[in-house]
Amino acid sequence: MSGNPARPADSAGLLSHRPALRPGILLSPALLHGPATVHLIKDPDGGAAFEVGVKEYFLIARLDGARSLAEIGDEYADAFGKRLAEPHWRQLLQLLGARGLLAGAPPRPAPDTPAAGPFNGTLLRGTMRLVADADATTGRLHRLLHPALRAPVLLPLAALMAAMEILLASALPRLADDTWWLFHQPVALVAVFTLLWLSTALHELAHGIAARHYGGTVSEIGLRWRLPMAVMYCTVDNYRYLRTRWHQCAVAGAGAFANLLFLLPFLAWWAALPDGDPTRRFLSGLLLLGSAQSLVNLLPLPPLDGYTMLGHALRVSHLAPESGRYLRLRLNDRQAAAAYPRRARALYLGYAVGSALLVVLLLAALATGLYFQLVH
Repeated sequence: MSGNPARPADSAGLLSHRPALRPGILLSPALLHGPATVHLIKDPDGGAAFEVGVKEYFLIARLDGARSLAEIGDEYADAFGKRLAEPHWRQLLQLLGARGLLAGAPPRPAPDTPAAGPFNGTLLRGTMRLVADADATTGRLHRLLHPALRAPVLLPLAALMAAMEILLASALPRLADDTWWLFHQPVALVAVFTLLWLSTALHELAHGIAARHYGGTVSEIGLRWRLPMAVMYCTVDNYRYLRTRWHQCAVAGAGAFANLLFLLPFLAWWAALPDGDPTRRFLSGLLLLGSAQSLVNLLPLPPLDGYTMLGHALRVSHLAPESGRYLRLRLNDRQAAAAYPRRARALYLGYAVGSALLVVLLLAALATGLYFQLVH
């Protein structure tokens, strides 16, 4: 934005106004998106989020009803060295008013869409809502579990989970043998995968409970299937607008935490049984597969939760596709790639190279493990 060096006299009436955003309008922290730094703005009452630049955000975030446009304009001039002209103010206010974001303006009507029933899709592929009000359901679960969602409880549990993974890693050859045996026992294998499916359901509910704990909302809890697979899902809204990176990462990582927590009682059972007990072999497979399910989900690769956590931690939007875009520019148009800010260049190149190496290492580890298991 740019304007005249001094306030025009004919804009004095406009600049005396003190507009305010509607209560509840959500503003995100700064996010890197490609070469640009952006902020997201959303009306939680059904409005879609849209991006604005740093300068637009500077103005919008100060529309609190207490400061006049003239006062905000002075702050803008101090920050950016330019004063806004009246047309720029009118354009900004018209945009916000059209989207129903200003106090006193009617909310923007939601788009006309057919009422969605509990079932969508076909028998081969679709979704089904399991609860009528997902936010209320997770709210009740959060109230029930709230006393346990505190550091004095969660930190010892996290330490127990870390100790569990160290113990299982030390017994990895035995666990791998037992898991190989499990794959030749159809009834036991079905039982293990049933328990792992239940773990995924708890994983999804954990995302919703964590979101409610930190101020987010949940719009839907349901079942999604692509036959022969069917899994639960929990749609968390507004997590990009939570106050801190820690809160955002905690919501994204809550699922893996719940998966590992689910395994702790089975670890105690496994440790109490003597070697050679068939039940111990069954539990070995459950612990190894459940741990793999949890830890793989923390890898920083899309669409895994670890990838979401990394994006929150770095304050980057669309990290994987933007990394690919930057890498293509670097190979084909170095001038355009050089126009990216230094931080963007480092992050995108680092993620593109690092994620490729991670995939290669995972494939090599998988191939090596299968080879030694087959020749064993």
